[in-house]
Amino acid sequence: MTGDAASGPAWRSDPVGREAELADLHRMSGIGGGTAPAATAAAAAAASDPVTDSDHAFVLVRGGHGSGKSALVRTLLGEARAEGRTVLAAWAERAAGRDRFAVLRQLHAAARPDAAARPDSAVQPPADGHPAELAALLATPGTRPLLCIEDLQWADGASLRALRRLMRRADADGRTPAVIATLGPGEAVDEEALGALLPLFHEQLDLLPLSPDAIRALLAAAGRRAPDGPLVHACLEATGGNRFLLLSLLAALDADRTGEEAVTNAVRGLALELAPTAASLLRSSGPHAEPLARTLAVLGTPQPVELVADVTGVPLPAAEDTAHVLERAGLLRRCGRGVRLAATLLSNAVEQSVPPSRRKELHALAARFLLDRAAPPDQVAHHVVHAAPGLPFAAEVLRRAAVEATDAGTPDRAARLLRSALREPLTERQRSAVLSLLGEAELESSVPTAIEGLRRSLRLSNGPGERTSAARRLAGALFAVDRYLDALDVLERTSTAIRPVDPAYALRLEIDFLFVSLVEVSSAARTHPRLMALAMSEAGEASVVRPLAALLSLRGAMVGEDPAEVVRLARLALGNGMAPADDESVVYHCAVLALGAAGRPDLAHEYADAAVAEARARGAVFQYSHAISTRGNANARMGRIPDCRADAEAALEALQEVGVPLGASHTVFAVATLVEALTRQGLVDEAQSLLDRSGMDGHLQPYWINDYPLIARGWLRTAQDRPEDALADFLDCGARTGARNMPGPGFYPWRSEAALVHARLGRADEALRLAEEEVELARTWAVPEMQGVALRALGLVTGGPRGRELLDEAVGILKQSPARFRYAQALADRGLVGIRCGRVTEGRADLKEAASIAHACGAFGLAEAALRELRALGDRPRTRTFQGVGALTPTERRVAALAADGMTNRQIAGHLFVGLRTVEIHLTHVYAKLGIKGRRELVDALA
Repeated sequence: MTGDAASGPAWRSDPVGREAELADLHRMSGIGGGTAPAATAAAAAAASDPVTDSDHAFVLVRGGHGSGKSALVRTLLGEARAEGRTVLAAWAERAAGRDRFAVLRQLHAAARPDAAARPDSAVQPPADGHPAELAALLATPGTRPLLCIEDLQWADGASLRALRRLMRRADADGRTPAVIATLGPGEAVDEEALGALLPLFHEQLDLLPLSPDAIRALLAAAGRRAPDGPLVHACLEATGGNRFLLLSLLAALDADRTGEEAVTNAVRGLALELAPTAASLLRSSGPHAEPLARTLAVLGTPQPVELVADVTGVPLPAAEDTAHVLERAGLLRRCGRGVRLAATLLSNAVEQSVPPSRRKELHALAARFLLDRAAPPDQVAHHVVHAAPGLPFAAEVLRRAAVEATDAGTPDRAARLLRSALREPLTERQRSAVLSLLGEAELESSVPTAIEGLRRSLRLSNGPGERTSAARRLAGALFAVDRYLDALDVLERTSTAIRPVDPAYALRLEIDFLFVSLVEVSSAARTHPRLMALAMSEAGEASVVRPLAALLSLRGAMVGEDPAEVVRLARLALGNGMAPADDESVVYHCAVLALGAAGRPDLAHEYADAAVAEARARGAVFQYSHAISTRGNANARMGRIPDCRADAEAALEALQEVGVPLGASHTVFAVATLVEALTRQGLVDEAQSLLDRSGMDGHLQPYWINDYPLIARGWLRTAQDRPEDALADFLDCGARTGARNMPGPGFYPWRSEAALVHARLGRADEALRLAEEEVELARTWAVPEMQGVALRALGLVTGGPRGRELLDEAVGILKQSPARFRYAQALADRGLVGIRCGRVTEGRADLKEAASIAHACGAFGLAEAALRELRALGDRPRTRTFQGVGALTPTERRVAALAADGMTNRQIAGHLFVGLRTVEIHLTHVYAKLGIKGRRELVDALA
């Protein structure tokens, strides 16, 4: 796996598995790709024909260890020679990287093999930086030269600079040769010289891991007839698509075995054989690569870099740098917040060098790390079961994890954990308690998965109440793993079956069914008629009143029904709060969002704030994160941007502390809320970084939860001056809400936002159509915030005196609403349009007031934009800078305030659902920004 040449049965010099990439290389270089003529004929043709652009292609092939780049390039060189080209090849080596002109010396030897044997053949470069003999050869008509350098990252700087000068001569004299080079992982010998050379390669070929189709073709070529999906998947999982590992695996596969069994046996046999190669690779990747890789190989599942650094004793910055190097080399992959080795075969090979006693020690250290950071018991238990018995906390951790496994519907997992607990030193009382739990778990230990167990529970349930409860649990489990259609099927069939016996329970199931149907476009369209026909008069029993009112309040906000009725229904639904103990359901969270859409974000904030306090008291992390992100959304509507940001950050911190990665469904709403807040504050780079880290910058699945990220991303794209991308997001949001029959602008005013971008792009007719449509809908909806937003858009699109009149109306409506950010927007826009209409004095006053309100809202992007316009008018407004308390982030202010109130660090951590270390880091930043030495000075500094 070192480079692409390795000993053993897997070594292949042909580009097997890289046929598609070879075709790309033919196209990029203009070499090969068909039946090559005889060399002499090609040489004659080259001598008589004018040189073409393809003769001077500059192509860079990038790939990690074992990706197949050497085999590709060598195949191309063979085809070039067959076409009569003069091929000069060199292979940079790390050991020779400090030897000036080491690469050019190889090219010189290839150009003049007779000179290579002479003692005086040392390269003496002339002033232009490359050997005279080489320059003369390149100037010879008809030679059609091709230079090839492998592993550019290890080439000496002098050779790289000479090659750069040579490539830059193309436009000057037309005699520059074609250049094919490869670039692999590893720290460059001369970063500056390499960085200056790389932009000259107009074509780049990145060798990604082999695709399932390529693996299937290789299996077929190796004699595996019609390789099935499981075999292909097993090969991909074992090798990570690495060509070298795959070829090694194929050579070792037992022809008499098929499927995953064959792969498992081959991996087991190859691990010891490949162990020395893996160790050599890791040693070449830096001093910390081997201990980090060994730890990851032993611990198995993806692990945070912080954990790996702690367990190995490597400083965290060094561990992060090493992980980056290994990732670039194709040896490591990131999975959410964790990292793991890129392939099972590689992991097994690395693990071979770890003694059994050290493996147990690593698991014990990992368990202690997670326990100290209040990780969920199941995460700690994963390592406890592999550690040596006797850890003082082992028995309790295993017991708690087993109880959680039983509650999650995985009694087989609970039984395994309890059996491990029995191997610990226990008192008689402890052993009796563990044996009792084990007996309960083993009653259903034959059930292979939680979902199948819940299906069985539903089949065996008796009576409408039991069946309703079982169906809702099963639907919730299916919903959690994105199996929405299966969840709908369970709810619909069970509701239909029990309706003749108990209509109230059937309606409770139907409420969940209709709510879940909104998640996915096709099911939303199918159930829309029933959703619209539903009425409170159908709630025959009190137990159905609140969930039905919650669903109907959501429906009203979606389609634009009477906002006063939406508020009434939401308040009825929330009589027992956002997370009632007698009927937990996400539909109540949506009732709070409906309040915001109906123009009562103040009420939404009140309910969400109560839910935050309740969740904090109960220690319920997921309830807390949902409640505080919902409160953040209410803060956003009211223009409390710093508070919105603080709430969203708190939600994400709490979720990440329990191992929920960015991008998981639980984090989507909080991420979108935080993107909105950061964009309003003018922190577009931070907002973009958050999108990148959460995996939400590309295509988003057409689920309802992703509609909010779309419009928030559209706002960010607008702030980034990317109008086409912003328009695509706004229109996509509109298409999705339309498919769900959500014409109301209460949740997502996508028409207004799209109209503004259309106008910016000069598409006046489409801008006017969308803006007028939104105004009509908003006037019908009669919520001040939405009317003001729609009128602002129409005023800007219309422009002129009429546009200012519309903006004047928007300002008057928004002034009376809680939406302070939207009010500041409309003021600023009225000021600009007024100035263009000659009303400079009034426009200047509007801009000053808009800047003041925007600053008060924490919308620093809007405030700065208004100040720029005032400066353009000749004003000299003071720029507001932040020092001291103003320099603190919202989360830092919250931590500082709690510390000033007398809370200990541990109490703050529990209050905010974060780790103790997180609190310590925040306070360190607070002290530095406030210029104080410690907690005793906080009260005065915050005053």
